[in-house]
Amino acid sequence: MKVSKTKRWAIALLGLGMLQTTIGLFAQQKESAKRSSLPAQAVHQQALDPVDYVNTLMGTDSKVSLSNGNTYPAVGLPWGMNMWTPQTGKMGDGWQYTYGSDKIRGIKQTHQPSPWMNDYGQFSLMPISGKAVFDQEKRASWFSHKSEVATPYYYGVYLADYHVMAEVTPTERASLFRFTFGSKDSAFVVFDAFDRGSEIQVIPEKNMLIGYSSRYSRGKLPNFKNYFIVVFDQPIDTYQIFDEGKQVAGSQVTGKHAGAVIGFKNKGAKQVVQARVSSSFISAEQAVLNLQELQHDGFEQIKAKGRAKWNEVLGKISIEGATDEQFRTFYSTLYRTVFFPNKLYEIDASGKPVHYSPYTGEVLPGYMFAGTGFWDTFRALYPLLNLLYPSINKEMQEGLLNCYKEGGFLPEWSSPGFADIMVGNNSASVVAEAYLKGARGYDIGTLYEALQHGANNEGPMTAVGRKGVAYYNTLGYVPYDVGINENAARTLEYAYDDFAIYRLAKALGRPKDEVKLYADRSQNYKKLFDPETKLMRGKNKDGQFQAPFNPLKWGDAFTEGNSWHYSWSVFHDVQGLIDLMGGDKVFVHMLDSVFSQAPTFDDSYYGGVIHEIREMQIANMGQYAHGNQPIQHMIYLYNYAGEPWKAQYWAREVLNRMYKPTPDGYCGDEDNGQTSAWYVFSALGFYPVCPAMDQYVMGAPLFKKATLHLENGKTFTIEAPKNSAQNLYVQDVKLNNKNFSKNWIGHQTIMDGGKLTVDMDAVPNKRRGVDKDAAPYSFTSDQDKY
Repeated sequence: MKVSKTKRWAIALLGLGMLQTTIGLFAQQKESAKRSSLPAQAVHQQALDPVDYVNTLMGTDSKVSLSNGNTYPAVGLPWGMNMWTPQTGKMGDGWQYTYGSDKIRGIKQTHQPSPWMNDYGQFSLMPISGKAVFDQEKRASWFSHKSEVATPYYYGVYLADYHVMAEVTPTERASLFRFTFGSKDSAFVVFDAFDRGSEIQVIPEKNMLIGYSSRYSRGKLPNFKNYFIVVFDQPIDTYQIFDEGKQVAGSQVTGKHAGAVIGFKNKGAKQVVQARVSSSFISAEQAVLNLQELQHDGFEQIKAKGRAKWNEVLGKISIEGATDEQFRTFYSTLYRTVFFPNKLYEIDASGKPVHYSPYTGEVLPGYMFAGTGFWDTFRALYPLLNLLYPSINKEMQEGLLNCYKEGGFLPEWSSPGFADIMVGNNSASVVAEAYLKGARGYDIGTLYEALQHGANNEGPMTAVGRKGVAYYNTLGYVPYDVGINENAARTLEYAYDDFAIYRLAKALGRPKDEVKLYADRSQNYKKLFDPETKLMRGKNKDGQFQAPFNPLKWGDAFTEGNSWHYSWSVFHDVQGLIDLMGGDKVFVHMLDSVFSQAPTFDDSYYGGVIHEIREMQIANMGQYAHGNQPIQHMIYLYNYAGEPWKAQYWAREVLNRMYKPTPDGYCGDEDNGQTSAWYVFSALGFYPVCPAMDQYVMGAPLFKKATLHLENGKTFTIEAPKNSAQNLYVQDVKLNNKNFSKNWIGHQTIMDGGKLTVDMDAVPNKRRGVDKDAAPYSFTSDQDKY
């Protein structure tokens, strides 16, 4: 470590007056260390609270070729800056924890949204005994799920090769580790700062380890470092420093891959070593400041606070009349919806939010969030935030404002800065929806400017702004034959994004010609409708449809799907799509055909079967590919064509068959809360087909009763007392004890509080919801467009 860095840490520690306080904290915690080394005894209690139903291992039995969720057991606080996970994969492997693995290499700080995006700023701790070993293969220990406890606020595992119990409990930016060593002759903690540039210094007289990790996987991140500090409660007896796996002399190293093995004196049959850990993307000083989140609390106190926070957040929805499996599935999916995007901002010494900018490399004031892809999450995750957690989404909107100011565009995938992946300009939906559903107190004018800028310019990379925008704005579509991949998908998503901008422009009182411009562009989906096949189809620059056309071909003109999946991507104008197809009966027949076809496919564009194809193939639901996002809203479209009972049937089928509270519990990528948010909404009995509208399209509730505890202090209850596995059809609906005939319910209606009473039966009611005035919003039917 350079002298200047050492001085910087010293200034941080002394200037903030933290050092003696931090070391002294451990003296108050001896009683919390008196416990068994068996993890089951740590959290065994009757499952009554929402957090007790969460299985953090749901979706972890996944691999590259088949995703059952592609999740990992995330241990953290809702929207916290850092999470922790046991690491079974090799350093840098996006599949950092897989259920079928039998060895753990460390407990890792992670910010990973998905294995495909991988991680940034990671490092790990691993307790070992016997020899001081740094190598990740040699230090890995056998473990069993039978001696593993994984909750949202606590993780504990028995490392069999070392007879060590490893535990961690987090705050938003810090954590407390507890390592209980058995009757071995030595006790070590391995600290791995990972490769691609890292630094470690051991300060034995302070029982401390400091440094940074600069590893990241996506984009270009100027001046990126994740500074960390570790303070042990036991005297450091020995230490070894490593770079690229080789031991080096001294107490510090700056290199490609820094690491350390810290040794502690054995005190007998059992030894407890605790480590206070925090980190910062801003500075060494801020990392020390973030350590204050632990305050004077011991391990059990921090764990109890984490548990309380999770119960508060998950408790925004209470359910009754569910099976044990349904309870566990519901709260396990709700748990997944409140991690991403996670906080990239920190709180400075004056109590104000500040952040490292992944766009400029500077430290700037204000909020910043990262780790989500709007292509996935605009559909249901952000609607869920606007319904249940609007205050955190207000912070996210302020964070997006900073993204625009610092990066020149809004991100479409942030990991943590611009990531060049996926298509669309769906930040338009995320920004417009928040304001249209009531978020206030931030600079919406500049955010609207950001939407206009993104809608009319190509960005610094393909996935930012609008690729092919010149074609789209002149022809009304992105052509198939001009070298722009996934062109039909881009066109369809741009059209919906234009609708979102139109809605926001109208709400902000923008000039009529500007409002009309985006309203007209929202109809561009019609340019790709092929009347011969009644499906969406790529179109060449000369106006001719591309040929040959195989609607079962994945990719090519579409994104991770085929024409049968993307033809329904007219969220804002389903009636317009019905008209193009030839009316309600034809439209319903086309919907039915999705399920009645065989799950055949053409994978020639990819040159092989991608995991999304395989997940559709094995699901036995025809061409319905719930494991990926483009078609997830399709079931609810029956409500627009007068046959809502089919939406009720298929929604229940997916709820029952495609989700389980088990390691293989998803039917594809969970994707940052989106696939989980589908379950949460659908279990309540409605879904946000068009997020930029203030309507939720009806399905049928899964439970006898669900109560939303809204941030405004009101409650909204959905009651279905006759609900059962057989009684899955809606017979009648009452809103606040008055007959309710619509196939949708308004956002503001829910926010005002009240009660929706749903009468259920085993036989569908084919008279309710069949009239056009029962259908949800469509632009075509809007009598007040401008």
